[in-house]
Parts: sequence; structure tokens; C-alpha cells
Amino acid sequence: MESIFDEIPTQLQKHEKKFRLASISKDARYRDYEDAMIMNPCYNSTEPSIGLKLNTDFMTLKCYMADTGLLISHSFDENGIMTEEIYKKILFDKLAFNEGMIMENMVAQMLVASGHKLYFYSNPSREDRSSRMEIDFLIAKSKISSIHNISPIEVKSSKNYTISSLKKFITKYKEQLYIPYVIHTGDLKEENRIVYLPIYMVSLL
Repeated sequence: MESIFDEIPTQLQKHEKKFRLASISKDARYRDYEDAMIMNPCYNSTEPSIGLKLNTDFMTLKCYMADTGLLISHSFDENGIMTEEIYKKILFDKLAFNEGMIMENMVAQMLVASGHKLYFYSNPSREDRSSRMEIDFLIAKSKISSIHNISPIEVKSSKNYTISSLKKFITKYKEQLYIPYVIHTGDLKEENRIVYLPIYMVSLL
């Protein structure tokens, strides 16, 4: 179990965050790790329909650490000790590192705490650029209506960002979606039917 625990920060650091058990061992199997309770698995749902689980690609997943505090400590404990000075630099934004992985892990942890199963959407198409996109999270809303009520969620840690994947996703699946969300470090707002939420409001989704 220690091997998968050690691998999570490295996988989250990459732009391509999909977890590969083969990076641990060529003989690794997910069923050997799924009950360890050290991470929150997020599966690729290939279609944003009401039955996210029915369209799940169980061979493609992202792994988030179950405790974001542990993720931070584990990411910077090169000498086995997380110093107070490093915590201060992170807190006061004095340390350059991939903040996106921390924020995304926080969102994953908050969604799980709110009772959501974690799913994401990925289409790496090389042939059709308009279809190539990745959405950080998909959640199913309990509201009953004639549409599928799936909300796509994009997580943005920087002040300057683009949402090209989300826009393409909305265009392609607009008849199946509820409210699209962008989780960011700014204020609450709505723009072009997209709701921008500060991260502390994720627990309300």
C-alpha cells in the first residue's frame, strides 16, 4: 500500500493526471489497493448521462489523496520532515509549485465528503480537435427533469485561466447538462450560464 501512497503526488503533479498502476508494478492490480482507504478514485465516464456509472471506463482513473494535508506533507517531505518554514511559505504564497494539484485534490475531498462519487471526462482524440477535451469532475444532481442533470466542474488555481475544454463540452452536450461550474480563487459570479464558485463553496454542490 505504501507504493501507491508514494506515487499519488507524482501522478497529480503531471499535466496528464490519469493514474497508471503499471508505474508501481507491471503486475499491479487496482483491486489490491481499492480497500486501502488512502485515496479517492475518480473514474472516467465516457458519456455525461444520468447513469455515470453505466458509462465508466474502470481502466482509466485519477487518484486523489483522501487527506489534502497529508498530500502537502508527503509532497515536500524529502528528508522525512515537513518543516514549519515550508508550511509558512505555502501559506503566504512564497513557494513556487504546482498549486493546481493541491486545489484539485481539495475539491475531490470536499465532493466525496458531500456524498458524491468522483467521475471525470476525457476524450484525447487526435483526429478531431473539437472533440479533444478533459473535464476535471462530473457530478449528478438529484433534481428530476427531462435532462440528465450532469454538472461539469473545472478547477482553476491561478487568477488567469482559460476554460476551452468546458466550453467545448457544453457545446457538445448542452442537452444533457445542468449547471456548469468553475471552481476558482475569485468571487462568486455567473457568466454565460456558467457559475464560478470560490473553493470554499464546493461543499454546497
